[in-house]
Amino acid sequence: MERILANRIYLDHAATTPMTATAREAVARGQALWANPSSPHAEGRAARAALEAARRDVAAAYGWRGETLLTSGASESLSIALGRSVMARRLISAVEHDAVIRAAGDAAMLPVDGDGLVALAALERSLGDGGPALVCVQWANSETGVRQPLDAISAIVRAAGGLLLVDAAQMPAGAGLAKVADFVVLSAHKRGGPPGIGALLVRDLATLIPSGGQERGYRPGTENLPGALGYAAALVEPEDVARLAALRARLDDGIARSGGEIVAAGAPRHPAIGSYRLPGVASAAQLILLDGAGFAVSAGSACSSGSMKPSHVLAAMGWGEAAMREVIRVSFGRSTSEAEVDAFVAGWRAMARTTRRSAA
Repeated sequence: MERILANRIYLDHAATTPMTATAREAVARGQALWANPSSPHAEGRAARAALEAARRDVAAAYGWRGETLLTSGASESLSIALGRSVMARRLISAVEHDAVIRAAGDAAMLPVDGDGLVALAALERSLGDGGPALVCVQWANSETGVRQPLDAISAIVRAAGGLLLVDAAQMPAGAGLAKVADFVVLSAHKRGGPPGIGALLVRDLATLIPSGGQERGYRPGTENLPGALGYAAALVEPEDVARLAALRARLDDGIARSGGEIVAAGAPRHPAIGSYRLPGVASAAQLILLDGAGFAVSAGSACSSGSMKPSHVLAAMGWGEAAMREVIRVSFGRSTSEAEVDAFVAGWRAMARTTRRSAA
């Protein structure tokens, strides 16, 4: 595995994961196609053909038959959908990514249970009392890995005449979303593609207000052809979900045997994201100790962990402030091995012993 620094183990793939070799090669090909895809001459038409092929490949990877708008990433996709949906109301869950909370404005917030799952009865009540709405949920939470019951949520939203926006940035490619979502948010750099490119899948463009410019008139700016080619190439290489789930189960077991707490252990979770608490040891201290031991992990999502503020996700799940400040996130990618997971468990166990002795 290639790493920025040698002799380290990278376990923060939910923040960003290394580009695949195929994606890097595709980006290089895209850089050679230097013409503007919106230009009418032969060079521009060649660039346009490559862009449209990449667009089709991204859609096919998710089994999507609607429109595929290429964006700069998940945050922009969320902003477009939340800001320009034809629905007058917005509902978001209390455990959404910070990018959703920023873009959703005065959206009503849906409560979750102790595992971080949307309270379906509350969703039904909100839609029944206030009428149809755009409902936004993150398929797999970026901090805890908890997966929402999209089939049940979709049925409730559709019965009320609403639209469902699914943030699927953390999830591997697959065809399941085409049956339940009206909008899907995607991000390349979470899937082995380059940063600076993502997509918004749209079932029906009539549900989205255009703004003019490129991307069918829904996003201004010159298209990122190298990024689109790199993203499409990354999605061709499947992620071994079963292997990742086995690695996370191995980590769960090691942490539990060492006195740690698994966040939302009983809930459906992302195969490659785990959230763990070491009672009595602050997240910031854990990150420093683990980084010094050669492990790259995080506390919450990358967009908020730098501030080390208390997690709004854990707070919504009913955690107290002291406990939520003792949680870290570990996440895997294509290159993560059993040996790396075992090494991390050993490092976590050593950290736990050291900090407990210091506190005694």
